[in-house]
Amino acid sequence: MELVVATRNEDKLREIKALLKGLPVNVFSLNSFEGVPDVIEDGSTLEENARKKAVQISRFLKKFAVADDSGLEVEFLNGDPGVYSARFSGKGATYKSNNEKLLRLLKDVPPAKRKACFKCVIAVADKGRIIGIAEGGCSGKIGFESKGDNGFGYDPVFIPDGYKKTFAQMGAVQKNKISHRSKALSKAKNIISKYLSLYL
Repeated sequence: MELVVATRNEDKLREIKALLKGLPVNVFSLNSFEGVPDVIEDGSTLEENARKKAVQISRFLKKFAVADDSGLEVEFLNGDPGVYSARFSGKGATYKSNNEKLLRLLKDVPPAKRKACFKCVIAVADKGRIIGIAEGGCSGKIGFESKGDNGFGYDPVFIPDGYKKTFAQMGAVQKNKISHRSKALSKAKNIISKYLSLYL
């Protein structure tokens, strides 16, 4: 069965593919299909955006789809960048510019006040109907500089609780054991498995 991940981000697709291993599905991103319209992520929460993407993409392609919306919530910044994580540094934002802005805003902020939490919400839909919602979180803190070449997004500045390395300094295997996305996908995997066994 074909499962479409509602993203054009190949970094995200690679991570999701690895975490969904074992399911009887062939996983594709939106890059495998022509003419798929962009979904405007104007929700006020991660769940709203994930639901919207999953519903619209599964309806348009008439396929099984999963969509995630992830965000980094920094305590000192009152939960920002949150739902705006991907476009934190403005139009044309890049991983690098987002990280640079975050580090600039936290300049001189002591370690005790650099607490942060990565959150991920995954929506699973089939032909325009939501099948289930899964959430995952990973607490940690923001470092004082970017470190590491693995991962993507805010991985070079996020240090998970109990570790001294950033996500970007870890290998994919280690990160995928503890990340917000892996926790959400583990739950989503159960939702997909049950659905496949009941309805297909």
